[in-house]
Amino acid sequence: MDAVNDSRVKDITWMSSSQVGKTELLLNIIGYFMEYDASPMMLLQPTLQMAEAFSKDRVAPMLRDTPALKHLVKDARARDSGNTLLHKTFPGGHLTMAGSNSPASLASRPIRIFLGDEVDRYPLSAGTEGDPVKLTAKRTTTFWNRKMFLTSTPTIKGVSRIEMAYDASDQRRYHVPCPHCEEKAPLKWSQINWDKDKKGKHLPETARYVCESCGAEWDDHQKIVQMKKGGEWIADAEFKGKAGFHLNELYSPWVKWSEVVENFLESKDDTELLKTWTNTSLGETFDDDMGETLDPSLLYQRREEYTEQVPEKALVLTMGVDTQDDRLELEVIGWNRSESWNVDYRVLHGDPSQPQVWEELDEILDSTYQHESGTMLHIAATCIDSGGHHTQMVYDYCRKRKQKRVFAIKGVGGAGRPIVSAPTAKQSGRNKRKVELYTVGVDDAKSNLYSNLNQAMGGAGYCHFPLARDEEFFAQLTAEKVVTKFRKGFPYREWIKARPRNEACDCRVYGTAAKYILNPLWSALEKRLMPEVEEEVIEKTRAEEVKAEINATRKVRRNRNKKSGFVRNW
Repeated sequence: MDAVNDSRVKDITWMSSSQVGKTELLLNIIGYFMEYDASPMMLLQPTLQMAEAFSKDRVAPMLRDTPALKHLVKDARARDSGNTLLHKTFPGGHLTMAGSNSPASLASRPIRIFLGDEVDRYPLSAGTEGDPVKLTAKRTTTFWNRKMFLTSTPTIKGVSRIEMAYDASDQRRYHVPCPHCEEKAPLKWSQINWDKDKKGKHLPETARYVCESCGAEWDDHQKIVQMKKGGEWIADAEFKGKAGFHLNELYSPWVKWSEVVENFLESKDDTELLKTWTNTSLGETFDDDMGETLDPSLLYQRREEYTEQVPEKALVLTMGVDTQDDRLELEVIGWNRSESWNVDYRVLHGDPSQPQVWEELDEILDSTYQHESGTMLHIAATCIDSGGHHTQMVYDYCRKRKQKRVFAIKGVGGAGRPIVSAPTAKQSGRNKRKVELYTVGVDDAKSNLYSNLNQAMGGAGYCHFPLARDEEFFAQLTAEKVVTKFRKGFPYREWIKARPRNEACDCRVYGTAAKYILNPLWSALEKRLMPEVEEEVIEKTRAEEVKAEINATRKVRRNRNKKSGFVRNW
């Protein structure tokens, strides 16, 4: 906030973890320029819907509850109030809230104060207009006293907007004096230590900070005292009109170090969870360089000798089906909490526009696979690619087999898309019946797959393959690689084919999507198929699953309540 009032500073960057006050700082800046230095402002959110939500849930309550601001913006119900959901006028200026995905909202509006929130979630281009940050920054050029404030939790190393902005700044970090030697240093994750018990179990409740200079240990309470006592921002680079700030969760007064450690231990064995933890807890970019160019021969050499039965540790089966012009290719995958097994792989030759090949797929759907425990397993969920030239056939097939959990999916590229998004309804057949179409974020799905393929034996995500798979299968499984390209000067990551055929890779992605849609109840499956697992472990896991379900339900209810007006929301 001091940098906002510093006439020497034109650009301000804040790269940080989640929930350390970014939103409050944005509101403070808006309130300041409304009351003390009236100016035209624009707040840019990743999407128009997020801009609307920010206006209703953050700006409106601030204007309502802050005496100094209460009468600056007229009541929205008054005639010619100048107060709409996304545009609020006040004496001497206005506040416009916009979405980075809406080119129209970025055009033809001169602004002095540009506030960019969660800039790493912006698209590469606002429609066909170009980078939304550069488009909006252009609107400030006529003001000699302009300010541009960018804030975000970072994402992927090398393509993160906020990291590039921070690297171009003076790179300030908050230094805290040690309570023992008084040496000042930024709080680093590498200095957090904790104990293990005699059995090697981690004890996150023992977390403490170890001073780099004197080796003394201090706790959460001392952290708060020392930050207030003598903490200060110190720059690591030369100041050239751009001030940059970095803050991680270790500084948060609301999060204990033991909680940070606990979250790390829950995430460390899963690449996607570790990526999220690195971004949201450390406030750092994730180096996503984990085996995107795998050697298929190494995977071929590590094949295992399974029996014809489903391996003992596999608890549920899913299937991914890739559609081609002259065939269907499919993989049946066995899963447990952390590993996967290739159970079956087939090519069904035939024209997908004709019923024969679909009848063959029906036979596989209706068949069973014998588990080593003696139980017969059906395929629990199936995802079929609806892209290509046979979209309507896929829709019709999936609609009639919804009760068998057969889902139509469409792969969509682009960073930041979840592996599976909520379904949309698509028309199927002449009778205009609807079929659910799931969107699969193939970039994250492939990154996750390649990370798992690169795992050592026994590691979380490890993929098992039988001796029956030939070299061509593994060549297809590793047929893609991720490259960094540039569009209008801005870097982005794109998956490309390194060889023509990649059906095995697509089948694995679709089978993984089926697992996400199914969302198995692992504790019940373990109790049924793995009776040797200790009952205490199962019950503990079940309690964690129930807790997660309750939290998810509460989140949905909170989101619903937001639509119910001020009284219920309050």
